Amino acid sequence: MPEVTKVELPGLDCGLCGFKHCEELERELVLRPELLKRCIHISEDTLDARLQSAPPVPSAPSASALPSVARSATRPPSSSRLAPFVDTLGRDFDFYLEHFPEDPGPREIILPHNPMITRELPVKKGDILIGRPLGMSCGCPITHCGVAMEVDQRTGVIVWCVTGPLAPRSQGYKDLGYYIAEGYEGLIKEAKTDIKIGCRYYFQPRMCMLQWRHSGLVNFINRTPAGIQVRLEGLWIG
Repeated sequence: MPEVTKVELPGLDCGLCGFKHCEELERELVLRPELLKRCIHISEDTLDARLQSAPPVPSAPSASALPSVARSATRPPSSSRLAPFVDTLGRDFDFYLEHFPEDPGPREIILPHNPMITRELPVKKGDILIGRPLGMSCGCPITHCGVAMEVDQRTGVIVWCVTGPLAPRSQGYKDLGYYIAEGYEGLIKEAKTDIKIGCRYYFQPRMCMLQWRHSGLVNFINRTPAGIQVRLEGLWIG
């Protein structure tokens, strides 16, 4: 891996870069230095000056260089500088759920309250959708927007990536109305506990607009170079 230059971030924790704390962005810069462009408080002139004057930081060791015990652990690699696992209401949780690198946003499995609407609209892969998870399946007060990734016309089940309101506002959308959030799929890169299949955890989707903790049962685990891939069902908020 190429060497990455250490850059001092402003420490404002504004969240506009997509991370809750500046320290979280700083940790990601080790592997993805291009993320520094997300910090609106560092101009290009200032950034160039800092990059030229700052000493390089050695790159992280590859997985093959780690002891076999570390590679087989069920907890993702962590750092002593991890941000507190606490949501905006002061509640503890166990890990952050990240979306897959190839996806435009978090992957959510949903079922419209009227499953027939999947055929009536009709919904197909690539469609821009909006809807709100109602009731016991989450009860999130935020209308979700996203793009359909998989569609089962027979059962009405849709897998979509939640992206935000920009695409619906500029390109139009299909309105699902109320829906049930059946599950999430994503990656765990930061956790404060071991992850085991069949156990329920509190977690926070990294891109959650409210930064609230969720709860879900892990019923699938797969180790990947990008992190621990999991599927969570039986979702709650709070």
